[in-house]
Amino acid sequence: MSDGEWQSFLADEVTPQFPSGLSVHDVAGQFREPSGRIVRERSKLVTIVVFDAPNHASKVQQIVATYNSRFGQDGVFRVERPVCAGI
Repeated sequence: MSDGEWQSFLADEVTPQFPSGLSVHDVAGQFREPSGRIVRERSKLVTIVVFDAPNHASKVQQIVATYNSRFGQDGVFRVERPVCAGI
């Protein structure tokens, strides 16, 4: 995925679902293929803080499905956890 493709995906798919804000970090990712080979690749870590996660789950699922389809991925690593955040 090129930087332009990522920026388009972020602008078209992620930001409209979470217009109040999010953070994106460049990270080094790796995963094991079914063959056992370790694949290393540039990755993005997107952090979104919401106050009612169950009400946002369908938005996240749609973003993940679109990402997998658009970029030919088998999966997206996703973590949900409660946090203490102040405004």
